[in-house]
Amino acid sequence: MNNFKDLEKLLQKYVDDGLPGCGIQICQKGETLYENYFGWADKENNVKLNASHLFRQASLTKVAMYTTAMMLYEQGKFLMSDPLYEYFPEWKDSKKAIPTADGGYKIVPTEKPVTIKNIFNMTVGLPYHMLLGADAPTQHPTSTAMARAMEELKSRPHYSLREEIEKMAEIPLAFEPGTHFLYGFSSELTAGLLEAICRKPAEVVIKEMLFDPLEMNTSANFLIGDMEERLVRNYYLKPGKKLSDSDALYIPDDEIAVKSVGKLGTVSGFARVITNCNDYSHLMQMLANGGKYKNEQIMGRATIDLIRTNTLTNAQIEKDFSNDYLAGYGYGYGMRTLMDQYAGAHNGVPGSFGWTGGSGTWAEADPSRGISIVYMHNIQPNLELYHHLRMRAVAYGSLS
Repeated sequence: MNNFKDLEKLLQKYVDDGLPGCGIQICQKGETLYENYFGWADKENNVKLNASHLFRQASLTKVAMYTTAMMLYEQGKFLMSDPLYEYFPEWKDSKKAIPTADGGYKIVPTEKPVTIKNIFNMTVGLPYHMLLGADAPTQHPTSTAMARAMEELKSRPHYSLREEIEKMAEIPLAFEPGTHFLYGFSSELTAGLLEAICRKPAEVVIKEMLFDPLEMNTSANFLIGDMEERLVRNYYLKPGKKLSDSDALYIPDDEIAVKSVGKLGTVSGFARVITNCNDYSHLMQMLANGGKYKNEQIMGRATIDLIRTNTLTNAQIEKDFSNDYLAGYGYGYGMRTLMDQYAGAHNGVPGSFGWTGGSGTWAEADPSRGISIVYMHNIQPNLELYHHLRMRAVAYGSLS
């Protein structure tokens, strides 16, 4: 028998310790084993969190986006070996930054073009517009060029995803494509691929191809119906404060920049998913159960196995994909995949796969048992190392 008493105690402790609110849903083979919500959607106004409230998914969007992309792969719309410039011609003459003996860098052409596989497994060489990790020099040409390009884009009232992709084609890559893992702009390039193939916004492609068939009726990358009213507040933790401090949380003044959500076409670049535990469990259950939702085959089981197949070398995992949070995982197509239970102190099953959102969301599917776990909170920084790994251990430990 499954026993969720410890999980319930843990999530209540999160709220007692200052987390505004959190929700979780655990399913197996189409049945909900456990679903519960703790804390508040709006703490100041004493609005209790419930199943109807929606969360910003941030990078957990990738599970939906890459699943949709792999559905197009199943239709023969592209090959992993396709050069990216076949879809974005300005990417034909890509360049990279290489270190020189004097401590500087020189910009040279790449030896090979960026391919679709590179954007699916984050080996392009473009981060988000941020530093290339804690040990990277602050004047790395990739970082500085991206920062300048994004500053120019953000000075506009609005910029499209296609404009962003065109601008990033000018940036020197941080390395030869395929040689390292680097989390970042590959996601925008994949969203752009959806647009290029389907001739409509990536946000619409995801909704039409994935969310609608899965009956994810309150999920979208844009606001529809009453979604805005159902969003939980987007709390930030004040620097130097602990969640337990009475004045720890605040909502930044610039609500538009903070939320990055709006109606279709109003968010610059590629907008992220808004959803809840129940809706996202439809997706994760489909992935956990061989591509089936109810009696409909959404995608092939073997395609799901491809998604969760590690694509990184041991050296790449050790150098580029190794920290306390990612320990034990490799990286497949847009999602991490569990390879080593011992290394990750992970009490799930090898082959389980999923991803995380920077706003505090987390999801994983275990195809060996048909299990999915979806957890959500919204706070930034998301404190994922503390909350997610404890939740993961207790949630898997609750299952018989």
